[in-house]
Amino acid sequence: MSVPLDLSARTAAAVALLEESPETLDGFLRLSAIFESTTLDPHSRETVVLTVAERHQCHLCVDLHETKLAALGPAPDTERLAAVRAFTLRVLASSGAVSDEDLAAFEKAGHTRRNALEVVLGIGTYTLSTFANRLTRAA
Repeated sequence: MSVPLDLSARTAAAVALLEESPETLDGFLRLSAIFESTTLDPHSRETVVLTVAERHQCHLCVDLHETKLAALGPAPDTERLAAVRAFTLRVLASSGAVSDEDLAAFEKAGHTRRNALEVVLGIGTYTLSTFANRLTRAA
């Protein structure tokens, strides 16, 4: 995937700011790699990341992950992605204490409880990233 130069430079600058805390940078990179290895499809993972980035107002992350999502091409199932976005927002709003109805709606859209936990992993990973980017003024 090709990232526009300006966006690449902004991303590199954000990573450089995180290098002040090697543990934070390492933690994010490891968690990000783990999240990428989940059973969520790439469109769903990017939807989780974008939802977190938008909610936390990390403009760098929004720009980067909109680019990544666009590079994936059209979503194979927009209803499944809408369910991922809605579920991510419910998890964020309830600090994980989603209702049985929220979980059932997520599962009805074709997702599993494993996927629900993977959404939580994505939220944690990209909350770290978005908060760090905002703290360092990278966003």
